[in-house]
Amino acid sequence: MLRYYGTDLLDWHRGRLSSRRLAVLVQHLPRDSAVARELHGESADWSVTEYLLAHVADQLAEANWMFATVNRDEDADPLEYPEPVARPGETPAVATPTPSRTVVPNPSEIAQFFSE
Repeated sequence: MLRYYGTDLLDWHRGRLSSRRLAVLVQHLPRDSAVARELHGESADWSVTEYLLAHVADQLAEANWMFATVNRDEDADPLEYPEPVARPGETPAVATPTPSRTVVPNPSEIAQFFSE
C-alpha cells in the first residue's frame, strides 16, 4: 500500500487509517500488486485485453493454417497445426492432434440425408 498510495499499513494499527478506508484501498489495488498476485496467481498479469489478443492471434494462426492447407498440392505432406499462445495459469498441452481428414459420404448417404 505504501508503494501505490503512500499510506503505511501500520497507520491502521495506529488509528490514523479507518477500517473502511483500508478496505477501499485494498479492493482497488492494481493488478501487479502482491495482493492481486497472491489471490489470482499468474492470471493477475493478464487483463481481458491480453486474453482477447491471444485469442485473436490463435484464430489468425488457425486461419493461415487453413488457407495454406487448402491451397497446397494434394500430394504434399500435411502442415503442422499451429500452437496456441500460452496463457498464464494453463498447463501446455502435450500434443495437439492434427485434424483428421473428413470422410466423404457416398451418394446413397447424401440422398438419404436430403430425403429426410
